[in-house]
Amino acid sequence: MKYLFFAIVLLIYAMPLQAQEDKEIITVVDAFFVAMEAKDTVALDSLMHPLSMIFSTLTKDGKPRVEPLRKASFLGFMRRAIDKKYIYDERLWTYEISKEDNLATVWTEYTMFTGKEMKLTHCGVNIFTLVRMPEGKWVISNISDTRRKDNCIDEQSIEKNETLIHKLMNDWHHAAEVADEDVFFGSMTKEAIYLGTDASERWLRDELREWSKTYFDRDTAWAFTPTKRQVYFSNNQRTAWFEESLDTWMGTCRGSGVLIKTAEGWKISHYDLSIMIPNELVSDFLTLVEMGGLPKRFKKKG
Repeated sequence: MKYLFFAIVLLIYAMPLQAQEDKEIITVVDAFFVAMEAKDTVALDSLMHPLSMIFSTLTKDGKPRVEPLRKASFLGFMRRAIDKKYIYDERLWTYEISKEDNLATVWTEYTMFTGKEMKLTHCGVNIFTLVRMPEGKWVISNISDTRRKDNCIDEQSIEKNETLIHKLMNDWHHAAEVADEDVFFGSMTKEAIYLGTDASERWLRDELREWSKTYFDRDTAWAFTPTKRQVYFSNNQRTAWFEESLDTWMGTCRGSGVLIKTAEGWKISHYDLSIMIPNELVSDFLTLVEMGGLPKRFKKKG
């Protein structure tokens, strides 16, 4: 028992430390772009390891192309940009951090606005590699990025994610109500899991499709109406969690699950349906399950 206590104590102390280190790492990345926007080559120099490199990868004439750039060349490029009065505004939309000992990576999605007048030029992802120096300071040892000119994220793209998820979930429930099999199962990933209210009801998407075939052959499969929903996002905006209240023939139910952002848009990868039982009725519910029917006091006599 004492080992469990010490493990919990260590976890409690480790969580704030982890959050603090993540904050320090993000601060370095953010400072890099602030310095770029300000064209502050002194600040850029201080944020980068002396031997750091930048690798840009893009597709040209249908073939992958890699463009390496040493730190000195990068700083020289920024000095020339100062003379040309170029604007640099690289906007970061997401952060995905991984860390082990003195090494960290930060994956960010970005959109670049640059030129003599601010203009969207390209977008993609940055992968920052950072190392912790002997004095404890994090510096950038490597930057790799992709570059494209289509499907670039903007402020509206981020704000739209929650709207898109609400629409997906509402359309998904409506598809069951009107027995639209294509929309219902097309809204789920191939590996999606559906948990029903019965303990035996755990299906993969295609297993659920087979089980529910007789329901979807009717005018309506089942009718669950969402009344309230909360959505939460991961830092990289590619995974979302939700919880929702539903009006159903079983009374009030709760649905919860996970969605992932795919190349085709948001998809449901996990859904868990449960019946809400008021606390004061739990004893009766347990008796009902144990007896396999109504509790004795509710059964008709004679």
